[in-house]
Amino acid sequence: MKIMAIVEYDGTNYAGFQIQPNKRTIQGEIERVLLSLTQEEIRITGAGRTDAGVHAKGQVIAFRTEWKHSIEELQRAMNALLPQDIAVRELGIASEDFHPRFSAKSRRYIYTILNRPIRSPLERHRAFHFPHPLNVKSMAEICRSLLSGTLDLASFASGDVENTVRTIYYANCRREGDFVYFEIVLNAAFSHLIRRLIGTLLWVGVGKINFDGFAEILKARDRRLSAPPAPPCGLCLVEVKY
Repeated sequence: MKIMAIVEYDGTNYAGFQIQPNKRTIQGEIERVLLSLTQEEIRITGAGRTDAGVHAKGQVIAFRTEWKHSIEELQRAMNALLPQDIAVRELGIASEDFHPRFSAKSRRYIYTILNRPIRSPLERHRAFHFPHPLNVKSMAEICRSLLSGTLDLASFASGDVENTVRTIYYANCRREGDFVYFEIVLNAAFSHLIRRLIGTLLWVGVGKINFDGFAEILKARDRRLSAPPAPPCGLCLVEVKY
């Protein structure tokens, strides 16, 4: 049978979602547990390949198994054996044509910035500490005016990306106390996209570039013009919609 699951994880101690030789990954841990439970060599697929250090509340996976017991027992058994920083939130039977990546309509990410002079030891794994004052209003205006619709986001790519055109359904920056949140909903991301967007938005927030400067970077489709990626600790894949 084909199974789908929603997985939550703290990516701090992992080299990303996708399995890699000689590295600890989310996929590798889940497949290790499934092998132990089912005695089957199971390969899972995910909705998104989160980078090293990136978290997820709503990563969606799918896999096939000949598991003979109930779905509830499989979920309980997986959670009993998985590390404490990975959990299966939901698990159920999937249709035969379901694919976590290709069936997805949108993905929602949130990047968290702790914006105050003093760092927080308790928040260090889930928020990027940025001590300088930020003009969040200017950052939000960029999101509303420029980060909308179908765009070529080549300026925010890292490495070789075959197709850098993406559709952004929603983007916004907001402040809540000491925290600044960047939220984006788009059809699909690619490696470092959101973290490079954040880095460049921070340039706007501190006045290094203005609205027109960001627009020029976006239009140029030249990755040399955008900021380096912000740290992975602030990024979380929150939800995938189908």
